[in-house]
Amino acid sequence: MDPLEIRERIDRFRILVIGRANAGKTTILQRVCNTQENPEIYNSTGKKVGITMLIGGCKWQSELTHSQRGLHNIENEMVFKSNPGFIFHDSRGFEAGGESEFNKVKVFIADRSKEIKLKDQLHAIWYCIPMDEACRSFTSGEVKFFSQCDTGSIPVIVLFTKFDALYDDAYAQLKSKGASMKDAAELAPKHAEESFAIGSQLKFLYHSKEIRHPPKCHICLPNMDRDDADCGPLIERTAGTLDNEVLKQIFVSTQQSNLELCMKYAVEK
Repeated sequence: MDPLEIRERIDRFRILVIGRANAGKTTILQRVCNTQENPEIYNSTGKKVGITMLIGGCKWQSELTHSQRGLHNIENEMVFKSNPGFIFHDSRGFEAGGESEFNKVKVFIADRSKEIKLKDQLHAIWYCIPMDEACRSFTSGEVKFFSQCDTGSIPVIVLFTKFDALYDDAYAQLKSKGASMKDAAELAPKHAEESFAIGSQLKFLYHSKEIRHPPKCHICLPNMDRDDADCGPLIERTAGTLDNEVLKQIFVSTQQSNLELCMKYAVEK
């Protein structure tokens, strides 16, 4: 293997995180990096510029931008001390900045795609869509992204966050069909996933003519605010989207949430 590739194999994995306000982005990244601390922020020259702020001290309301919106910069790198192998970039949901924010994302993706060195490229995009909103349909900003933003070889994974918000509806549906309270409570998570899998949202996302650039895949993430939350499926799903073997090895060796994936990849290699 070329010496440059060997050096880059031990480098860091870079992810752009996109999502509406209160989409639970901070909580998910904390789970991925096995920490409850906030990330440190570095500018493009590597100088520390600050730490993220939790809004109201509530995990479900925490976001990756500064509490003062004007300080947000998509080029800034967010790194958790617990796992410095990941570099995260944050983009607010497009409802926050409108056309300007959307254009910044497009330029950022295009510029990172032109980088020659693997370590400077953007390796994956996590697009967070919360399911606890009163209106669970896609926003105009989300439709715009998947219809107009061509990410090329950079895989986009949609994270349906706060998926447990659908459990109450599933519980009520099961009860209306005659299930006992106990059975309805036990079956609600599975019923919610099955209903969502055949629902209008995924049909629109993957089969609508309006969506010219659908995501590579999606993952439903419930209860990520709980101490026993499992982000292993997210890790495995992301790894499965990576075609570059060097990049996949960086990701698998960097993540700390799915030891089975590390073992599986080692056996395959």
